[in-house]
Amino acid sequence: MKRINLIAIFLYLSSIVSAQTSPPADLGAIQQNFKKLNTLGSVLYIAAHPDDENTRLLAYLAQEKHYRTGYLSCTRGDGGQNLIGNEQSELLGLIRTQELLAARRIDGAEQFFTRANDFGFSKGPEETLRIWDKEKVLGDMVWVIRKFRPDVMICRFPTTGEGGHGHHTASAILAQEAFTAAADPKRYPEQLKYVQPWQAKRLLWNTFSFGSVNTTAADQFKINVGVYNPILGKGYGEIAAESRSNHKTQGFGSAKQRGEFYEYFKTILGDAPQNDLMDGVNTTWKRVKDGESIGAGIGIVNRDFNPEAPEKSVPALVQLLGKVEKISDMYWRTQKTKELSELIAACSGLWFEAYATEPTYALGDKIQVRAQVVDRYSARVKINSITFQNNVSNLNSQVIPANQQQSFEQTGIADKLTQPYWLETQHSIGAYNLPDETLAGNPENPDLPKVDFEFIIEGKPVHFERRLLYKYVDPVRGEVYQPLEITPPVTANIENQDYIFNSLQEQVVQVKLKSFTAATGDISLKPIAGWKIDPKKIEFAGKNKNDEWTVSFTVAPTDNRPRINNLEAVVTVNGKTFSLALRRIRYDHVPAITLFPQAETKLVNLDLKIAGKKLAYIAGAGDLMPEALRQVGYDVHLISESEIMNTDLSVYDAIITGVRAYNVNDRLAYEQSRLMDYVKNGGNLLVQYNNNAGLVVKQIGPYPFRVVNQRVTDEDAEVTILDKQNPVLNYPNKITQNDFKGWIQERGLYFVSDIDPQYKAVLQMNDKGEQPNNGSLIVGDYGKGRFVYTSLAFFRELPAGVPGAYRLFVNLLSKPKGQSL
Repeated sequence: MKRINLIAIFLYLSSIVSAQTSPPADLGAIQQNFKKLNTLGSVLYIAAHPDDENTRLLAYLAQEKHYRTGYLSCTRGDGGQNLIGNEQSELLGLIRTQELLAARRIDGAEQFFTRANDFGFSKGPEETLRIWDKEKVLGDMVWVIRKFRPDVMICRFPTTGEGGHGHHTASAILAQEAFTAAADPKRYPEQLKYVQPWQAKRLLWNTFSFGSVNTTAADQFKINVGVYNPILGKGYGEIAAESRSNHKTQGFGSAKQRGEFYEYFKTILGDAPQNDLMDGVNTTWKRVKDGESIGAGIGIVNRDFNPEAPEKSVPALVQLLGKVEKISDMYWRTQKTKELSELIAACSGLWFEAYATEPTYALGDKIQVRAQVVDRYSARVKINSITFQNNVSNLNSQVIPANQQQSFEQTGIADKLTQPYWLETQHSIGAYNLPDETLAGNPENPDLPKVDFEFIIEGKPVHFERRLLYKYVDPVRGEVYQPLEITPPVTANIENQDYIFNSLQEQVVQVKLKSFTAATGDISLKPIAGWKIDPKKIEFAGKNKNDEWTVSFTVAPTDNRPRINNLEAVVTVNGKTFSLALRRIRYDHVPAITLFPQAETKLVNLDLKIAGKKLAYIAGAGDLMPEALRQVGYDVHLISESEIMNTDLSVYDAIITGVRAYNVNDRLAYEQSRLMDYVKNGGNLLVQYNNNAGLVVKQIGPYPFRVVNQRVTDEDAEVTILDKQNPVLNYPNKITQNDFKGWIQERGLYFVSDIDPQYKAVLQMNDKGEQPNNGSLIVGDYGKGRFVYTSLAFFRELPAGVPGAYRLFVNLLSKPKGQSL
């Protein structure tokens, strides 16, 4: 079994995007940690997505009540929208994972996940649980419960559907089943090699009032979480806003709230609380055998603590550590040993970290490690050893001079890719594949490189782990830490996500290679039936670390038969074969993200005719549409406000607004009249979907319609063509039912209603059991031009290379000259 390191209780105090890796040792942190050390209780909060969690309640439980507090999110939020960039699906899930971890570092809770994939909006839990593979996701939840051992479990949503989203309801259903299953040794017995059954005391539903839905009631159990913490200098409404504002991809920047605020709860399973959330649970040291004396000792040390000389508490704390290490309860022994060790380091004035001397190492290369140690208060702490992997630097209880930074060198081998474990292999629509079942729950790889420090403090060996990072100085940001990258020897990035062919004409496929070590080898594209690839391989030699170069292949279909195939690049380096690309994601609010997706692209041979050439694109919340349109031969210009207001727009065959442009681009309120003039004078304006909340204009089109929160989530839902003669279904491509096959994730979202008669509704569709909806695509003449509004999910379909979506979208861009609706 791989060792699973649940996030240490002090993780919230450190951040790898801040200026240090060691937990803070200020007096406020020490006071909070004394209280945490003397509290033995745990709470697990459960919901479906990043941003579903109640950050105010989490902060209150973790930092006011000092319980070990966790948030279990069923998914990583892969299916949501991205308001700060164009990453979608797994890439968005990576960002939102780090946003959650950033939020937890502020509110003090820990973060966990199941393997469930956020496949997009779901209207019911039945669909959700079927697509997720209920038994596996339930098993993950049971695993987390058995490891975390919560005294109390809390759901964000009920099983009765008030949460709206099918994922929300499914998370509550799973929580109820897991509450019982975790205690049953007959359920998931394979887990019992590593953990024991666990029965939480109660499962509560944290009721809510969201918009028009109010599930709270005066007779429900309630807690005032709006109290002020003078040690932190903040109330929990303020901490919650700081935490929640890390969900930047969702646009969840929050105002700080101050003053009392009540959270309400309804008991679902177990004993109902009467006076306190932990009624019936002993949260003192009396809950463990021989623990009463430890609790008393902590109280004495805390009472006698001298803020002007924290080091004077160290001898007593070390004695307590010896007692904690002997308690029979393995769970609390592990947790409290970690907490007490860090408190000893803080009171000792002991600071230490380890970082790699370079940001990136290739598999098999030697890693140079620099460890730094400072004892700020005295010369009483000794360093005994520093261990990285199996390399031990024996320092023989070397005294650390008072307040003098000491540096030590260490080496290791880059032995495993720093690839997110849930992305190591291809996955289904509903769930990730785990290379090891015991990895479930972990927000990141638990085996990322770490360095072990052993100090001798008051004559006792004390061990600490520090994650190995890379540290550098940025001229603007100052000292910056980022995760260490362990890479393939050579990565291969194919230029485009897909290549669209509509003739036998060949296209050039460029592959950008990057070497992370001295490399000799070759690259080839795997042969595929129905495609001609030339040359068969391209050799390279004498490449050094950080060399980059580009090679070109020509690819063409061998016939005119429609087909879709994946094209894979294969690199042979120093006798070993790799087929991995390099992807880096960089945002200031989260640590740097690196992954190694498959080095592949999609070849799509389709029957596609194009009319027109020059397009203008108005950026929205972020999508990959311009790149997709360039793939089929369009000249796409990202147009600025100045150009909209001051240049001749008639040069464009069509103007397109990006997804949610009317939500995020407030300048459209001023540009709207120019866009309507463009249509009136003969232009073709295509507006992609917008959220119904927060539109910057009262009327998007030349005639009224209303954007509403209605969608069709079944990507295979039947589509009825209402207006077969409409030009958008006939020019330049004849659209048929076949063009709606092979769509991904959903048909469309935020449809329109109350449609003015001057528009034509072209299509009709609906999810199972719902009324037909004609709000996915409307078209209207205005003056000499044409206005199109579509809620169809083209922003997902085109980058995925869906043939019919390309054909229909091209038609929407192609206005027949002199022809009206």
